[in-house]
Amino acid sequence: MPQMARIRLSSNNLKNLLSVCNEIVAIAEKTGVKMRGPIPLPTKRLMVVTRKAPSGQGSHTFDKWEMRIHRRLIDIDADERTMRRLMRIRVPDDVRIEVSFIRR
Repeated sequence: MPQMARIRLSSNNLKNLLSVCNEIVAIAEKTGVKMRGPIPLPTKRLMVVTRKAPSGQGSHTFDKWEMRIHRRLIDIDADERTMRRLMRIRVPDDVRIEVSFIRR
């Protein structure tokens, strides 16, 4: 039975995420398998707001920090040659990859 591999990529560094996506697209084009994506998923924004003055005295000023988590989704035919090439990709430390297999 034919299978699809669903690859979910997430990172807080957009440049590294796009480079890994481009490598996966290049492998799919070289091997000639069907591919769908990379589909951009909504960016998750994590906000942390803290008071600047530790004692609570003075003006009410706040520091705001934000971390954005960018996500992409790629569906690709899971033949053996393509999956072996995908396993050899160098992935930066800040990019997280999940691979799941789906029957069509």
